[in-house]
Amino acid sequence: MRARLRLFLASAAVIALGLSARAQDSAQPDEALFRAIYRELIEINTTESVGDTLIAAKAMSKRFTDAGFPESDVQVLSSGPRKGDMVARLRGTGAKKPMLLVAHMDVVEAKREDWDFDPFKLQEQDGFFRARGAIDDKAMAAIFVATLIRLKNEGARPERDIILALTTDEELADSPHDGTHWLLENHRELIDSEFSLNEGGGGTLRDGKPVSSNIQLSEKVYRSFRLEVKDPGGHSALPRRDNAITRLAEGLIRIADYEFPARLNAVTGAYLQIVTRLDTPEVKAAFAALAAGDNRPEVLAPLSKKPGYNAQIRTTCVATMLEAGHAENALAQTARATINCRLLPDENPDDVERALKKVVADDRIAVIPLGTVVDSPASPMSPEIIKAVEEISADLWPGVPVIPTQSGGYTDSRWLRKYGVPAYGVSGIFSEEGKSGVHGLNEQVGVRQLFDAKLFLYRLVKRLSGVDRPG
Repeated sequence: MRARLRLFLASAAVIALGLSARAQDSAQPDEALFRAIYRELIEINTTESVGDTLIAAKAMSKRFTDAGFPESDVQVLSSGPRKGDMVARLRGTGAKKPMLLVAHMDVVEAKREDWDFDPFKLQEQDGFFRARGAIDDKAMAAIFVATLIRLKNEGARPERDIILALTTDEELADSPHDGTHWLLENHRELIDSEFSLNEGGGGTLRDGKPVSSNIQLSEKVYRSFRLEVKDPGGHSALPRRDNAITRLAEGLIRIADYEFPARLNAVTGAYLQIVTRLDTPEVKAAFAALAAGDNRPEVLAPLSKKPGYNAQIRTTCVATMLEAGHAENALAQTARATINCRLLPDENPDDVERALKKVVADDRIAVIPLGTVVDSPASPMSPEIIKAVEEISADLWPGVPVIPTQSGGYTDSRWLRKYGVPAYGVSGIFSEEGKSGVHGLNEQVGVRQLFDAKLFLYRLVKRLSGVDRPG
């Protein structure tokens, strides 16, 4: 009996040591600092309408100088009123080219009357942090600030400099103040790096359990068009079948019925090969056909009818805004619609414009390109980065696959890739699909999930900077 008891106690001691080590790791000694940074960032309003990212940039700059970073290694830059970016650098040995961490400080609009709580006061309730920016993207911004300060406090000496860029106007299409673009154009030397880590690759929860973790390697290209019909108009008592609104509507229906050709690239092929394994036999068969070069619409229908898969395999265009008429008793003299397209990374924008003109099949419907197209090639599947993400993920979330992805939306990684800096969207932030409130109401992230992501990114930064090399 005593022998058995001694064996039990010895086993329990081993287990306790393991749990203690894990608990000590997950306790994260800078938790109080992180919470303070996270709250401070969230409670600085950084919306376009009334917010100020310059205030946020200065606040984060003070965090670094208070932590002992030389003022010469912490820069606040402004491209206009209420527009601020901050760049901080943790010096390494210089054995390798720097790595860049990127997070944007601006957030989308949030009206207090629409939310269940004040969106600009951080709430912690029922196991969730809730606020505008709780995930997008002040979570990663706060994590990166806390990580660099923690590494400095630990006396870390990385093989490469670690640069952090906190930026403005990522949420605004074609903004001249987009911080990442502006820094690349005007202060490239401050953020020049071998590769970068950014948002864009979170994890998926189902019923509270992590099921997949994404690493974003590419993004679809953003391109909008205006469809416009001009007409002499007239009295509504004398209607004409070919009035401006009807013509435009018929063109929009033809666009809605049109599908761009389906095809795979290296990223979407790898992604769909993994995710379709758990889907229906029809979906698996459709993917197998596409992978074999068969892109007949009837064969690919099981993939195409699912918006998530459809967005991966083809360029998409959809009407998002309408404007027409000047009086309820008059025929419209002008009718307009905005068509938002998301192009596959190697799609030619001119080809898309020509396709839309052919599809609307009406010379009276003008197809006018809007904004600037940002060409952004996919980042390479770096073995070093992929392996680091997989190994750290396996330790924190055993059995959860790491999946390479192509985003349908865009992030500032598009600018980095365009300027030759490979960007990897990876956050470790897990959330339930459709329940995070990102860009919508009542944005939230699980408290445990956020601290897991913080630990994940801390380890990843250490590993990729050479502070914590695998045995």
